[in-house]
Amino acid sequence: MFSHVMVGSNDLERSKKFYNAVLGLLGAGEPLTSPNKTGQTRLFYRHDGGMFCVSEPINGEPASFGNGGTIGFRCTSAEQVQQFHDTAVAYGGTSIEDPPGIRELPMGIMDLAYVRDPDGNKLCAMHLHRSK
Repeated sequence: MFSHVMVGSNDLERSKKFYNAVLGLLGAGEPLTSPNKTGQTRLFYRHDGGMFCVSEPINGEPASFGNGGTIGFRCTSAEQVQQFHDTAVAYGGTSIEDPPGIRELPMGIMDLAYVRDPDGNKLCAMHLHRSK
């Protein structure tokens, strides 16, 4: 359904350190770095057919996060969910909502962890145990 997800950053080097560490846990390698025609730099992380991108805002305004939006990353285990959370916090992210752990939701039982990246974008690490 999705080709990519892109978030804005006010400090691309800080974002690169953060996402290299966090997405590296999931198997993504170094990003492709590409300036666009008007000079803003973008990072493109590719993994498992998906692409996650970080960009300096093209309109020249400061980057900001969307209220109510969350970007979810699939993890292979409960341990990887915890590692995602802990790595995110170690690289400048902020732990938010409930502590990482098991949740029973209408769609199934899963391990979840929520963090904000250094620019405030809300991220979720998820490992699905069983769907309903």
